[in-house]
Amino acid sequence: MNDYLEHNNLKNLKEDKEIERKIQLILRVGKVLMESGADANRIVRNMKRVGVFMKIPERRLQIHITFTTIMVNINTGDKSITNFQKCYRHGVDMTAISGVSKLSWRAIEQDYSLNEFEKELRFICLRKRYYKKPLVMISAGLACGGFSLLFGGDFFAFIYTSICAMIGYWTRMKCNLLKFNPYASIAISAFVATICAYFIHFMPTNTPWHPLIACSLFIVPGIPLINAIDDLVDNYITSGMTRAMNTLLMIGSMTYGIAFAIKLCVVQDFTSLSISSNSFVVCAVAASVAAIGFATIFNMPPRLLIVVACGAIISVGVRNFLMLEYDCSQATASLAGAVIVSLLSLKAVHIVHAPSHVLTIPSVIPLIPGVFMYRLLFSIINLENVDNMNYHHVLNNGVNTTLILLAIAVGVAIPNIFFRNYINKLKEDKLMFLVRTKSKRA
Repeated sequence: MNDYLEHNNLKNLKEDKEIERKIQLILRVGKVLMESGADANRIVRNMKRVGVFMKIPERRLQIHITFTTIMVNINTGDKSITNFQKCYRHGVDMTAISGVSKLSWRAIEQDYSLNEFEKELRFICLRKRYYKKPLVMISAGLACGGFSLLFGGDFFAFIYTSICAMIGYWTRMKCNLLKFNPYASIAISAFVATICAYFIHFMPTNTPWHPLIACSLFIVPGIPLINAIDDLVDNYITSGMTRAMNTLLMIGSMTYGIAFAIKLCVVQDFTSLSISSNSFVVCAVAASVAAIGFATIFNMPPRLLIVVACGAIISVGVRNFLMLEYDCSQATASLAGAVIVSLLSLKAVHIVHAPSHVLTIPSVIPLIPGVFMYRLLFSIINLENVDNMNYHHVLNNGVNTTLILLAIAVGVAIPNIFFRNYINKLKEDKLMFLVRTKSKRA
């Protein structure tokens, strides 16, 4: 009798250890995706796919996602085991997102063991980034320089903006290295970049104020904003609201740094100057430079850079065409550009084998309304000097900035809003086909 009980206890202990290991691997998958900038729906979808690979029935696997915590529960019928995973570091790594997605499919197709899966997951976590820090710093500078061209700046403004943005990005890297609060790092880097741009505006150029407008745009939290909209649309309310608050804090920190520099340098309001776009060719080059620069910051695989550049040319080209030829508002034109790129990415994912968000987000970053954001900032700084006649200008700047940012985010989320069920059905059919094929081989 004692031998029987001991045998059963050992068997239960082994089963518990195996379940515990599976939960830990599923949590690690979720953590990698969350800390790499994936939206909640993608995280849950990949974690459930890993559960299928581990032969865990979907009804037995429960997942709860917040911005800082992931919870997984497995109910075996006899017992329920729950574990948590905290996510403290939130960055952007498109290669990790793509790598985990491919690994989850490959593990099912090739019938991986847990050891093989864990080994490849560890490789994704420990793999060095494609681009060294100096190259990322240069790319961030060129991306902001591309923005200055999109706003109508000349070649000298492009060079000056790039230099200032590089200095600002280097400052942020140093602050992160010294373990500063992330919001403090944003404020300091925005302050340094703006100060540099103020002194550079005395240099020879026909557009001396464009560097001041564009030099800090490498900080704009495009991915957190888009992920917040995605999470809210997909009913991950807690995660979406937290991401939205994080986005507001990042924008607020950036605004504080810029405003402090403007006040310190006693910069006069120059936003009433006529700011017009360059030719279509210059805008296309500028958009591709900006998109590639941000793709480098996001650690995009090099093979996808040309795809992202083409996406940026399409999004900016559509926006400018609608604004100039049909007199559309910038919000409407930006929405159209983002929607077209999002829909094209649904087809491109099967050609380049990368998740749609990996292709879409860097492509729509050049649509960011830097000029309107700067006008809103000046309106806020000088609010005490605004009379009743000019309050509508303040309100107009705020509404335009908000509408354009929301238009970009909603445009990227359009596939999720209208085609989510269809896309999920296709992926579920593919998953079931692989599972049936695997069962027949066994």
